Amino acid sequence: MMEAELPILGICIAVVSSLLNGSTFVLQRKGILGARQRGTSYFTDVIWWTGTITMVFGQMGNFLAYTTVPAVLVTPLGALGIPFGSVIASYLLKEHLNYVGKMGCLLSCVGSIVIIVHSPKSRGITSVLELEEKFTNPVFIIYLCVVLLMLVLLIFWIAPLQGQKNIMVYIGICSLLGTFTVPCTKGIGLLAQHAFTSFPTNSGATYIFFTLVAVLAFSILVQFKYINKALESYDACVFGSIYYVTFTIVVLLATAILFQEWRNVEVVDFLLILCGFVTVSSGVVLIQMFKEFRISFQELKKTQKND
Repeated sequence: MMEAELPILGICIAVVSSLLNGSTFVLQRKGILGARQRGTSYFTDVIWWTGTITMVFGQMGNFLAYTTVPAVLVTPLGALGIPFGSVIASYLLKEHLNYVGKMGCLLSCVGSIVIIVHSPKSRGITSVLELEEKFTNPVFIIYLCVVLLMLVLLIFWIAPLQGQKNIMVYIGICSLLGTFTVPCTKGIGLLAQHAFTSFPTNSGATYIFFTLVAVLAFSILVQFKYINKALESYDACVFGSIYYVTFTIVVLLATAILFQEWRNVEVVDFLLILCGFVTVSSGVVLIQMFKEFRISFQELKKTQKND
């Protein structure tokens, strides 16, 4: 009975977290722009702090969701925050949301529902020993080394030169850090009980627990830094949309290598999940690609009359 209830609980938490995270970038950018106009630091802006606190609650929700259901389900649901953030941005930041953008919002929601219905229902890893085996998997270690090398190049070489010119630099840094944040979150959720109830008899679980906490905290702080750097220079909705797609791809790749959550997914479900993700991504593209394309039903009627 519990196995049927847990996914529903995780889905609800993931949806609420997505909505909170969707408003975060808008509120933070609103605070950054307001502070820039006043000539002060955004650290003194109330709206920026509101967005930051919202981010904290959103990440806490993600933490609970990742410990309840597979990452392959939680991560794509982040798409729900994009249409929500776009609607908020149209009011707070006066960023234009036309009919094509609204259609993109609808597609994002439809694609998310498809992913929910066909995603894996099991939570995968259930023991500390199994988690230790996953983290010491040579394939995953090689993947981590490649990601670390890319992060070093982006942070210390490419970002200082191209960060203000190319949005993909900051997005790349934040997305690659998802390789650490999501696996650490799932690991912490599994180890939390063992780390404290079985210490010192199971000190290995305790050491792994605190290592994961340290890595997670460092990754979140770096993400936080570069998210705000991006919001200082780029449109909040553009950043949020592209960030969603790249972050989702990176996280799904990392969790597929580490947790192998796709093993129990049938071919039909896999194809439908892929279709759902493509639908969501198409909606995200529509929201942004035609953002400056201004048209209304009245203008269409006038055009038809003229023809």
